[in-house]
Amino acid sequence: MLSKALCRLTIGRRGGGRDPAAAVEPGPGGRVAGGAGPERDKRGSRGCGNRARSPCCTPGAVRGAGPRDPGLRRWLSSAAPAPRVCVVGSGPAGFYTAQHILKHHGGALVDIYEKLPVPFGLVRFGVAPDHPEVKNVINTFTQTAHSERCSYYGNVTVGRDVTVPELRQAYHAVVLSYGAEDNRVLGIPGENLPGVYSARAFVGWYNGLPENQDLKPDLSCETALILGHGNVALDIARILLSPLHLLRKTDITDSSLAALACSKVKRVWLVGRRGPLQVAFTIKELREMINLPGARAVLDPADFTGLESAVKDASRPRKRLTELMIKTALEKPVEMQAAAARAAGPREWGLKFQRSPQEVLPSADGRRARGIRMALTRLEGSGDSAKAIPTGDVEELECGLVLSSIGYRSLPLDPAVPFDSQRGVIPNSSGRVEGVPGLYCSGWVKRGPTGMIITTMNDSFDTAQSLLEDLQGGVLDISPSREGFGLVESILHSRGVRPVSFLDWEKIDAAEVARGKATGKPREKIVDPAEMLRIIGH
Repeated sequence: MLSKALCRLTIGRRGGGRDPAAAVEPGPGGRVAGGAGPERDKRGSRGCGNRARSPCCTPGAVRGAGPRDPGLRRWLSSAAPAPRVCVVGSGPAGFYTAQHILKHHGGALVDIYEKLPVPFGLVRFGVAPDHPEVKNVINTFTQTAHSERCSYYGNVTVGRDVTVPELRQAYHAVVLSYGAEDNRVLGIPGENLPGVYSARAFVGWYNGLPENQDLKPDLSCETALILGHGNVALDIARILLSPLHLLRKTDITDSSLAALACSKVKRVWLVGRRGPLQVAFTIKELREMINLPGARAVLDPADFTGLESAVKDASRPRKRLTELMIKTALEKPVEMQAAAARAAGPREWGLKFQRSPQEVLPSADGRRARGIRMALTRLEGSGDSAKAIPTGDVEELECGLVLSSIGYRSLPLDPAVPFDSQRGVIPNSSGRVEGVPGLYCSGWVKRGPTGMIITTMNDSFDTAQSLLEDLQGGVLDISPSREGFGLVESILHSRGVRPVSFLDWEKIDAAEVARGKATGKPREKIVDPAEMLRIIGH
């Protein structure tokens, strides 16, 4: 057992390979040094092949190359079997969970499963195309995937191709990090009319998420209304109003770029149920919107009356955000702002507060949205806990495009996994799934769809730490060996499923980059999974 473990952990050291225990640490600026690393076999593992069946190396391979990581030395000095951990989901939650486990346990072996052929989840499909700096975290995730003790298996839908109980038979621990695959609904008449879209679907459309490529949003109207005051709402407004020459330099998909080139949208309203002190977007995104070339902000100073004093005791980020909104609103009266916007450029945007959607209004023929009826609200309470109460007054606003940005929602994955349908999360304590020892969760499915990537990072480290504590405390029994992917591979083969390795992904990645280079873009995303599989010869 130990000699095989030594073999797995020392593959690649001969001839100057890297210490796998250190392989998850990013280089300067978070970038990966030294390219993609050694070749992997078709199943995604490196060196001598599938690590679950690697009898080809001997303990002699480590001579003169002692492990530098103290945790690895401690593990090698014992005869304990290597803990096998499975992570379901290859977005930020999945990769950060894997990173923490690999860094802090010198012997753990981690397999990451993903339903799509391509990894990185919301970093690839959720981050706005004009925010490439946010996507740099992919470099860190790539380095984690290149660890000798980590393998990636894409094109595998957990819950369909392999069940959670089957994964639990194959691994000592299973971590569910599959995110939020649905959106919250408005629950109002007319929300299913043509012209009404969820923010999740719209973002997926312009970011190349395969399931949203048939969306074909109708952009033939002049006014769009976005329900929500979060960063996603601002992202959508910015994409709708950005000059095309700026978008052409991003990795936005060609099909969505063509649709935006024909768009007649020149006015975007962002509507929220509560007031300026409750907006969820951050100052960086607001500043980007204010400085967007060719578009002017139209904010009503009356919405900010008295807020200078009310915000004095607020947190520094909230205070700075509110002060920026006030400054923007007071630069010119709202009528002058609108006139200036029409004179300086064809596009404008604005924030509307204390309005709650009641009904999406149909066109005369009933075939599409023509506007929205909103209840005016007043606030009870203050700060983040303030509640919006309808006043009895209503307002109608004409718009041909309605985008609902009121939040994402996780879905249950497998009947064997507890799920709180009301909260949209897996019941857990510090990532330990209630009532199911050895099963964990991290990210949005653990805490709900809130926060930014750094929030998910800390949340995932917390789950990984719970798992490591359970290993150390003997809560997880690793004395019986587990086959890991060896067992899962046979299950997948029997069901006609061919997993995609990280090396396969890097071939898809290279094809996307090459296509983008031809048109001056960082990449041209491939949006059809079947085409992805053709590229890698599946």
